[in-house]
Amino acid sequence: MGEYHHNIDEKGRLIIPSKIRYELGENFVITRGLDNCLFIYPKDEWNNIINKYKELPNTKDARNFMRFFLSGASNLEFDKQGRINIPSPLIRYADLTKECVVIGVNDRLEVWSKERWENFTLENEDNLSDIADKLFATNLNI
Repeated sequence: MGEYHHNIDEKGRLIIPSKIRYELGENFVITRGLDNCLFIYPKDEWNNIINKYKELPNTKDARNFMRFFLSGASNLEFDKQGRINIPSPLIRYADLTKECVVIGVNDRLEVWSKERWENFTLENEDNLSDIADKLFATNLNI
């Protein structure tokens, strides 16, 4: 969890905060996420996702989603400075130019361009109470 602001350099390298690196482990997977951000999964969680995908029916929607999600996936590891090297197709997909926001979301990290993250939060902040009501009803007291 958390929100961290870092710059991506001209070589596609992005610092991941030290407290998050430990949780990710030495090897992890980055891929296209939803809403034009990137998802980063620890290897164990990635393997869980792949196992769930194997159970999906062979429908057009399932095939298309797997193509989108899996074709962008890359195995990564940290360099000595705690950076990851994001592949250029993923940089283009998420429109990462300089300022990035790394957020922790349950079982993964998300990497957003600063502009897209700000737009996302502005577009959704007024609806969060309604969203929470729909998702949690009376089962969770936030």
